[in-house]
Amino acid sequence: MTYGYSQRLVEANKKADEQSWGVLLGRKCIALDISVDVIATRFNVSRATIYNWFWGATTPNQSHAEQIERLIPKLKKTR
Repeated sequence: MTYGYSQRLVEANKKADEQSWGVLLGRKCIALDISVDVIATRFNVSRATIYNWFWGATTPNQSHAEQIERLIPKLKKTR
């Protein structure tokens, strides 16, 4: 069951550095209402890791960044 994104996370994501692939992924997931669980499963990381990326608190490693770079255009096409 998903509950959507908190206003606090949405605001933090808007203010975060848009140079981070994690922040960009967060913006797309928020806009398309894609759950953190789905993304965490796709990248085989914890939900906390995804939240940290979305907040801009941490950045994805190079491997994950490359995967995100390929995923974002696909999300645009499918939604």
